[in-house]
Parts: sequence; structure tokens; C-alpha cells
Amino acid sequence: MNKIQSVCNICSIGCNMDFYVEDNKIVKVAPTKDYIVNHGLSCIKGLNLDKQQTKGEVVKKPLLRDENGNRQEIEWEEAFELFAKRMTEIQDKYGKESVAFISSGQITTEEMALLGHVARNFMKIPGDGNTRQCMATSVVAHKQSFGYDAPPYTIKDVELSDTIIFIGSNPVISHPVFWGRVRKNKDAKIIVIDPRESETAKSADEWIDIKPKGDLTLLYTLANVLIENNWIDKDYIEKHSEGFEEFKEHVKKFTPENSFEKTGISKERILNLAKTIHEGKRVSFWWTMGVNQSYEGVTTAQAIINLAVMTGNIGRPGTGPNSLTGQSNAMGSRAFSNTTGLYGGGEFQDPIRRKAVSDALGVDESVLATKATIPYNVIVEKAIAGEIKGLWVICTNPRHSWANNSKFKKAIENLDFLVVEDLYADTDTSQFSDLFLPSVPAIKKEGVLINMERRLSKVNPIIPKEEGELTDYEIIFNIGKALGMGDLLDNWKTPRDAFELLKKCSKGMPCDITGVTYELLENHGEEHCIGIQWPFRENDVVHDNERRLYEDGNYYTPSKKVKFVLRDVSENPLATNEEFPYILNSGRGSIGQWHTDIRTRSIPDKFKKWPKESYVYMNPKLANKLEINENERIVIESINNSKAEFNVKISDTVKEEHLYTPIHYIETNSLTPSVYDPFSKEPSYKTVAVKILKKTS
Repeated sequence: MNKIQSVCNICSIGCNMDFYVEDNKIVKVAPTKDYIVNHGLSCIKGLNLDKQQTKGEVVKKPLLRDENGNRQEIEWEEAFELFAKRMTEIQDKYGKESVAFISSGQITTEEMALLGHVARNFMKIPGDGNTRQCMATSVVAHKQSFGYDAPPYTIKDVELSDTIIFIGSNPVISHPVFWGRVRKNKDAKIIVIDPRESETAKSADEWIDIKPKGDLTLLYTLANVLIENNWIDKDYIEKHSEGFEEFKEHVKKFTPENSFEKTGISKERILNLAKTIHEGKRVSFWWTMGVNQSYEGVTTAQAIINLAVMTGNIGRPGTGPNSLTGQSNAMGSRAFSNTTGLYGGGEFQDPIRRKAVSDALGVDESVLATKATIPYNVIVEKAIAGEIKGLWVICTNPRHSWANNSKFKKAIENLDFLVVEDLYADTDTSQFSDLFLPSVPAIKKEGVLINMERRLSKVNPIIPKEEGELTDYEIIFNIGKALGMGDLLDNWKTPRDAFELLKKCSKGMPCDITGVTYELLENHGEEHCIGIQWPFRENDVVHDNERRLYEDGNYYTPSKKVKFVLRDVSENPLATNEEFPYILNSGRGSIGQWHTDIRTRSIPDKFKKWPKESYVYMNPKLANKLEINENERIVIESINNSKAEFNVKISDTVKEEHLYTPIHYIETNSLTPSVYDPFSKEPSYKTVAVKILKKTS
């Protein structure tokens, strides 16, 4: 029996797993005992990686929809030629940008990069990733504040903090292995800022039960209190930041006395929280989708960064303004997908970066994409308007997951040609495809994933592909061949080739990985690998492999100083009113569920602890007021004029005027609005104004 170590490609922790293989079959999956991230821990999702493709419609050959609407199997070569022919015809008729793609944060870095080369460089089409739905806010906040999308922390910092503050974050459910690291820290005070008494709030020392979208006001008020009491690190502010005086003036109007209406938090509790931050020697702030998925998410994330900087809680063990990422390779997508920035970062119009990247790829500069892509929401809107006629969806399920998801259905209906590349032919999106391209799971792939703390881990093939099966890398490569890329693919023949190109592109950038090799990721001279955080430059040596950024106080801005960014608090564009008096919040439902519940449906039934039907949490007082019983099926109508049905679970974890529903049901995002942060264009999934209707028989 062979033991092969690889990385889980579901969430952003990057747990490593040991796969025990006999006769080309996986007989056991166990968390890698000494891996630096998970230390022998895993959640139920990772332990069932071997069962992917055991449920759902799995096919080995492409499916083409015929004139009668039925899907028929065709050969791979026919599929590649058809893709090239149809997409090229659309471009010839409607223009280059009449075709687009939507990709995923759950394929390998090499696959993302190859897709960027084929679609962005050669086809000259726009394309965005589903990381726009979760991490775009943090990316923009990092870039504007730090000068680069470079989160400062290592996961170990949560074990070293004496004060841990979670803002819009529920790691007990969303990041259970990370929560295991939190629990190792017996001395830290844990504070949760969340409108709902989440599983993490229940486990915390203090729950700050803030009103929905009162977070920015609370953060500015805390900043003002800290400044007024001189509870700030003046030396750090002076030496390593810029814009503090403007920020100081800006937050003066946010006082504990006048913020209650917006936050629901009393003056005494605000003062106490500010004092706790001041008295902490190693304070870490952690945020997730409760911050990111907002109409003012970027500004809120920057308010967290400002708090950490002004109190000197950055660049030291146990500190940091730290964004917890969602998907397994969101970081790889951010740095190397060639969508919002060139490979390795940098602007498409920057002549220095263009030359560096073109030299690294061995191509003329004219080959490179000339501008950043249009964002996800614009791709959808252009498809609805008939400006985009061809769409290539890779390893994501936007008919389910996109905000106000009925709009994505309208986009599909207006397309001339929809291609879906996925593990399953029966996802909510795959079912609409004109051409379906079946790919394989990560247990049959090779490549690299980059987790939320900038750590590269190696994806190793555990079992061989069956005859006729192709990886996403092979599918994209063959599409490139069919499109006529010729020698532009010479340096991209394998994932290893692609990784070497990306290393060259990263040289001299903050995410420099020129010292990383596949061999180093597979074995550090020990019997197992531990991953490598970027930056890891040529000739660097693996010695301290849990590293944070900004320890020297230098940032990636021109001045090398962190910027205090400030903006006014925005009004909720779709606030509650008399007709829609309740607020619907959404998030993860249980440890075993993931996103649109496609891959995790393969988890054996005996481990499933979640209902098959959509459900919503309702406060007992509201249920009594509306005469609604436990498990009653109700109708919720949102302010975007969509309706959906949910079973009621009565719970005092939500306030009387609030509701909470998991994201894993297609009904949930039929209710979320087409509202986006103005800077990141991330959808504002949270705090949807709704009304409740009794279901008529």
C-alpha cells in the first residue's frame, strides 16, 4: 500500500491529507500528522475527498446539445474543434469581447494561469473568477492600504494572540481546522462581532451583537475612542504610516453617544471594547464574508486595518488585520490568473511589468492582454443585454451562487453558446450548457494551491485518470491548440512548465516564488512536505516556515508606508421599510456543507447533519407574532421582488427582526440583490430586506 500526500482543494486552510492507495484505489484518507497547517486535523469534507464523483451525473465524454434539446456524447477532438469554431464565429460577428469566461478559485494555479494565457492573452476576451464573490473586497483593501494584495499573517498568529476579535466571521463552521488552532490558545480573550449569535459567538468570551451593517460605524467609533484616550502607538504611526491626521479628523464625529442608533451597541460596551484592545499586547483582528460581502465592504475592511495599524498590532507575532479566505486557491487566482493584474501582480498598462512578463513567457508584448478584465457583474449584465454571446464557465456554479441568481438564468437564455467545464453534468449551471466538458477531481491532478496565509502546497495525483478522462489543464490546453495558438503553447505543455513560467513572472514582486520547486514542495529533505509561504526567492532557505509580512514596518506603497484609508459611512441602498421590514442574512450552514453543495453531496448520508430542503432560522418571538410553527414551509419575498420557500427553524440565535439562511440552497441567492461594493464589485449578499408570507395550499 502506498501513502501519497496531497492538499485538500476545498477551503482556504490548505490542509494536507495522506491518501493510502492499493491497486489504484484509495482505501483510506487521513490528515497529515505533522503538516504545518492542520497538524493531523481535518474536517468531514477533507476526509471524504476520495468520494468525489460518487453522486451526481458523471460522464467521461463531452456532451453536445442537439437541435431537439437533448445532450449527446461526442469525442474530445470534436468538442475542441466545435468550441474553437463557435467562439470564433461569435467573435467575428459581434467583436472580440462578445465572448467571456467565468472561472473558479478551486482549480490549480497552473490551470488558472493557462486559462489566462488562452482566453485573456490569445482570445482577448474578458473573464473573471468566482473569487469576485468572496475575496475581491479584501484584495482591494490590501492593495489600497498595503500597496499590494499581501495579507500579513501566518495562521500560527491566532495561537499567539492574547486578544482575538472576529468580525463577520464564523470559523467554527467555515474554517473548523483553523478554529482548532484557536482552541489551542488557552490564554486569549475571544470577541465576536456579529448580528447573529453564531456558533463562534456561542464559544466566545464576548459577543458584540451589532446591528446589521453597523460595523463600519462601530470601527470608526472605536478608532475615535482609542485616539481620544491616547491608546495608540504614536511611534509606529509616525514611522510607518501616512494619512493618520486626516483619519483622526474623520472619526471625530463617531462617538459612543451617537453611534448606538446605527450599531445597537451601548456607550459602555464600546468603551469596554476599546479598553480591551488597548490592554491587549498581541491583538489580532479576523474578518470573513460578513465584512467582504457588503455594499461598503472595502471601506469596512480598511477600517479594521486602520485599527490594527494605529495600535501597532501588525507585523508582530499574534497580531494583524487578517482576512480569512474562502476558497482553496483564491490566493492563486488573485496573483496568477491574468485577470485583474498581470501574472505576479502589476498593472496591464505598466510598460515595465509588461516587459518583465513577456520576457518571462518568451513572447512579444503584443501577445499580452492589454487591460484588466471587466468584473463578474458586468459580464452577467452584458450577457443579459445581448453584448456577450458566448460564455465559458469553468468549475463554478453561478446559476446557483450568483447574487440575484435568476439574473444569471436570464444571461444564459440570451447566449448563443454556453460551455460548462465541470466535474458534474447536472449542476444548476451545467444543465443549461450547449457543450459540457467533463473534468476530473484534484485526486487525479498535479499542480499548486496557495492558501490564505500565502502558503504553496502541492497537489499530487493520487490515482490515475481513466481512459478518456482529462484534467482542466489538458482541456484548456487542447482548446488553445484548436484555436490555433501554435507555438504560443510550446512553453505550457505541462503544469510543471506553467509553474516555471509563473516563477519567472513573479521575480522581484512581493509574491516572488523563484526559489520554489515542485520537488521542494514535495519534500523538504524530510519524509513529508510542509508547504512554503511566499515570498520565497531564489536561494532562500527553508528555516522559519511560519512567516508574517511587514515585520520591518515596510509596505509595498511608493512611500513604503501603510495608508490610512477613510470614507463616509454609506446608506444601505436597499434598507428595510414598511413593506419589507425584516433582514435576511446568509452564510454557511454546517461544517459538512460547501458552497452550492455539489461536491459535498458525495459525503455519505450517515455523516450528513443538514436538511435536504432550504430552511431559515426565525426568532421565537417573531414566529409567535406571525403564528408560524417549527418546520412550517413559508414564503420569503425580498426587496428585489423574488420569492422563495423555506422551512422554519425556530431559534433565539437570531434577533426578532432578523432571519438567517444557509447559502447552500438555490433559494437563498434568488433573494439576494444586484448590489455591489463600488470598489471591489463584490456582491452585497448580506442584510437583504424581506417580508414573510404564509404559504397558501
